[in-house]
Amino acid sequence: MMLEIKGLIKKYGEFTAVDDIALHIDEGEIVGLLGPNGAGKSTTISMIATLFKPDSGEILFEGKDIVKNPKVIQPFIGYVPQEIALYETLSGYENLKYFGALYGLNGKALKDQIMRISEIIGIGDRLKDRVSTYSGGMKRRINIGVGLLHNPRLVIMDEPTVGIDPQSRNHILDTVKKLKTEGISVLYTSHYMEEVEALCERIYIMDHGKIIANGTQDALLEQSKIQSGMKLKFEKPVAQIVDQIKAISWVTKVKVLDEYEIAIQSTGNGNSHKDILKAIMAMDSGLVSFDIQKPDLEQVFLHMTGRGLRD
Repeated sequence: MMLEIKGLIKKYGEFTAVDDIALHIDEGEIVGLLGPNGAGKSTTISMIATLFKPDSGEILFEGKDIVKNPKVIQPFIGYVPQEIALYETLSGYENLKYFGALYGLNGKALKDQIMRISEIIGIGDRLKDRVSTYSGGMKRRINIGVGLLHNPRLVIMDEPTVGIDPQSRNHILDTVKKLKTEGISVLYTSHYMEEVEALCERIYIMDHGKIIANGTQDALLEQSKIQSGMKLKFEKPVAQIVDQIKAISWVTKVKVLDEYEIAIQSTGNGNSHKDILKAIMAMDSGLVSFDIQKPDLEQVFLHMTGRGLRD
């Protein structure tokens, strides 16, 4: 695996910000790190980026300990911070040129790389304009471009779409997907659950300094034990079939909403809906319509942390 964390701990006085966590990222994988404010995400990211040193634990990049030797990872990591880190009085091109020089790029290699990155982030037509004239979304794109200039193999993106318009957000999400096609790994944090659902193959949920759950979206739904829901309407009064529906395998709860409508809860995280509907149709129940309400990642997060992602 590309990155592996074992037993990572970071304290500030008596407060434990990161409490014995473990995670890993494989090559070309987009991994989400979710948690409410104060969960320990920023501290974790900062330690991976070699900005902070942990009190104990290991951070291994391709098996090499970056705590003991930060230079093992520094040439291969790109960091896109939540704050815009650009010079407003310079153009987008000049910002990329300046930061590229800090990475050791120069001459034709730097110029070619700037043009390549500007295509990836989709800002070529405004590259020569001052950053102070850019929208928030355009500044975010240049911010990402700076983190990609040196062809990193692992990119950390900390809230890269905060406060921007939908068009810029979609472009940034497309950029992240392009990184995966190039074999670049991404550690992605966001307060927008729909972004994580669209991008991330695996997700770590962090709260109070600990990793409290991890896995694919389906695995997290299974771990949460949140039940799926359905609303069903009938052309006949439901009273005569309620007991039959309660007896169906998978069904855990039936609530009568009115004379012709019921709500049910079921296990199986949505995989049971087809079997339930088949059983109801076999009753000659006069089913008119149904609405499936599958649990989502937002519900999982709220269930596991007791807080919303933006809290």
